[in-house]
Formats: sequence, structure tokens, C-alpha cells
Amino acid sequence: MNAVLKEVPISSAVTKFLEAPKKLLINGKWISAASGKTFEVKNPATGRTIAHAAEGDKADIDAAVQAARHAFDAGPWPAMTPSQRSKVIWRIGDLISKYADELAELESIDNGKPMAVARAADVPLAADIFQYMAGWCTKIEGKTIPLSVLYTPGVQYHSYTRPEPIGVVGQIIPWNFPLLMAAWKLAPALATGCTVVLKVAEETPLSALRLGEIMQEAGLPNGVVNIVTGFGETAGAACGAPALAACSFTAREIASTVTTGRNTIIHRIFIKQTSIFAVEMNHTAGCRRPPWSSGRDREDERVNFQIHSSGLRNSLFADDTGVTSKLHTKS
Repeated sequence: MNAVLKEVPISSAVTKFLEAPKKLLINGKWISAASGKTFEVKNPATGRTIAHAAEGDKADIDAAVQAARHAFDAGPWPAMTPSQRSKVIWRIGDLISKYADELAELESIDNGKPMAVARAADVPLAADIFQYMAGWCTKIEGKTIPLSVLYTPGVQYHSYTRPEPIGVVGQIIPWNFPLLMAAWKLAPALATGCTVVLKVAEETPLSALRLGEIMQEAGLPNGVVNIVTGFGETAGAACGAPALAACSFTAREIASTVTTGRNTIIHRIFIKQTSIFAVEMNHTAGCRRPPWSSGRDREDERVNFQIHSSGLRNSLFADDTGVTSKLHTKS
């Protein structure tokens, strides 16, 4: 018996999205790559080309970092009250739910997963993490610390801590949960007041680009989130630039790469370009290991690695952006 596979017709909303050029989101504008290059985006179920995306590289990452830095230093985002930021982030979750069918369809034709799975899991979980993190905007608080200083008897001190956003965060996501991984990284960074440069997987860029449009519709200020499509060897490598305050990277092979010290692209990116700040790297679900942070031998000693499983948990500084705030202590 011969089975006949029929391609499901694409909805008008997704067709309209695919017909438009897939550009980079930098400083609130959709622009072509500096090189003018594009690459094909294919439906893995059929092998058919469904879109062409801008092929960003180091020049585009540098522009995105500059835009994010300006948004952090001089834009309205860090000046907003926690309540104001919360409303914008909550609105992003609302709009993801509003466009749930469209996003599930995009995730299916771009990633290859069944549309029903994307509609039941990926999309609602993405909306949920934005709305969960929206609640944390008004819950990030410092502490007052009573001091007992034995060598200054009778003197009273006022000591307190104040969490502050660290600045521009670079984020690199994989292909297997494109929308959900983007949400897991973006939401906690936004909740703490950081700005972001997001590099999406070249295999599955579409839902993250649509998410960029949704964030603009929600009222996110220009430059707060910048999205670059391209390949790991160029755009991905540039995400390890020292101009970033932190970089979050999710991949299955990173643990073995770091442990064995193989001279791979991943190893070179983060060892050579991130000596001035800690890099958080997460391996995807299926690799269960306890959190740890240590120096490595030789050149690895310049970088502190924190590797932990990327589970479906919601914490203040979620899996993929655990280093989104610095701590100021004053006495």
C-alpha cells in the first residue's frame, strides 16, 4: 500500500509573512544585512524553500550591540518603572496568545514539528514565560543588612544591596524550540531591565522574527531587543564580543566541547572572545547535571563556565539568562 503525503495549505497570514523579506531587527528597524547576503530557509518536511533570510555577520552584530547599548544607556527602557516594564512584557505574552495559530504554523513549517504540538506546548509556554516574568519586574528587591562591627563599638551602620541590570546581553538559541527558547532567554533579561542581541539558529529563524514584530506591536522601545539571523561561524561568533556584558548560549554539545577542550568553533568563540566576563552556557534537555562553576586548565582559566540543564523551570533568573543582574552593596 502506498501512502500519499499531502502538504497542508499555508494560511493567508503565514503566506503574507513569508512573502515579505526576512530582515534583521536592529534599533527598531528591519534592515538588510550589511553584506547584502541572504540564505534559504527550508521546510524540513518537504525540502522546499519557504523564505530567504538576511545573512548577518560581525558587522551586523556590532550594529545590534551598539543599538542595544544606546537603548540601555539613553533609551526609555531602563528609566521605566518596574510596573511600566511589566505591562509591556505582559502585553508580549498577550499578543503571542492572540497570534497562537499563526506562530504554531510557522513553527511547524520552519522546524518540522507537528502543528498540534507547537499549538499545545511551544506557543502557550512562550506566552506564559513572558507573563510570568512580567510579575517579577516589581519583585526584584535589595536587602538591608544589620552589621555587627566589633572594632567600632556603639557605631551604627546602614548597609543595603540593590540589584541592577548588567547591560547588553548576547543570546544564541538552537533550532529545536525556536520560539520557546527565544522566550526563555528574552523574558528574564527584559524583566531585569537589560537590553538584548538575539542570534537565532539559521535553520529556524522565522518564529523569532515574527516575535520581533510582536514585541514592536507590544510597545517595546527601539533597540531593547535586536534580532540577527545568520550562521554560527560569523554572526554567532560575534556574539562573544567583549562589548557584551554577558552571553547566554544553549547547545547540546557545549558540555563535551568544554570538557574535552576540542578546538571547535564553539570553544574558540567563547575562550578567545569572552575573557572579561562570565559566560553562561546551557546544554539542552536530556543532559542532567548539577550546576557548577569553575576555572579550566590553561587558557580556559580566563573564563568561568556555569553549565546546567535547560529544564522547564521558572526562576527569577531563568535557565538561559541566569546572569541578568549585578549586585551593588553599599554601607
